[in-house]
Amino acid sequence: MKVKQIKQIYLKIIIVTIIISFSSCTSSKEIIYFQDEPLSSLNSLEINTEIVYKPNDLLTINVSALDPDTVRPFNLPVITNSTTTLNVQGNIKMQTYIVDKEGNIDFPVLGPIKVGGLTRAQLTLYLKERISDYVKDPIINIRLTNFTVTVLGEVNGPGTYTIEDEKISLLEAIGLAGDLTIHGKRENVFLIREQDGVKRFTKFDLTSINVVNSPNFYLEQNDVIYVEPNPAKIRSASYNQNYVIIISAVGTLATIAAILVK
Repeated sequence: MKVKQIKQIYLKIIIVTIIISFSSCTSSKEIIYFQDEPLSSLNSLEINTEIVYKPNDLLTINVSALDPDTVRPFNLPVITNSTTTLNVQGNIKMQTYIVDKEGNIDFPVLGPIKVGGLTRAQLTLYLKERISDYVKDPIINIRLTNFTVTVLGEVNGPGTYTIEDEKISLLEAIGLAGDLTIHGKRENVFLIREQDGVKRFTKFDLTSINVVNSPNFYLEQNDVIYVEPNPAKIRSASYNQNYVIIISAVGTLATIAAILVK
């Protein structure tokens, strides 16, 4: 076999090896979430100024007054027994009310109450008016105990976070998650929110100061934030994990080809 033919054969082997090594690369479609969400659903969320109660919310409601005996019927305790070899202890906790699918809770003395769609201020005023029939100058304290937001994607600490004060902005949620990584696509941050049983999307551009003026800048319970990876991250993920072995093999083939054609 002629030297020229041998050279051509090994050159083809090298080219084929390189093609195979990159044919298994990861594409952006294997990395980015929510790619097929229709554009018509973007920016379709309603203005959010104060959270409203929704089905599956968990509420604690405490009623107080100058005369504690008068409010006792409205503050049913939950007693959990803790048994040890020495004694039995009773730990008193506040009653938790779950909002059902119709938006109702079953409250002591008052019975079923429609809370779905109400803000904390509205529900506080309503309960104060109703309980005033039984208690003089009642004080109502309501807390949403399962206010969580989830942050996913290119952040340093992805996860689900419980919000204590029932108010959090987009930037505060990202701060809880440790900020975006260097690979986060700052102009493509998605918010996923469920409204009336339908998942809806909106998009934020963190490179614009106007993001703080978005009607959805303040989050609601169970919101999900997703930070898309930038092109550099996608490219870095697209390299075959065995690229070191492949490059070594290509180098070896090139060396053999060089020896044979001498």
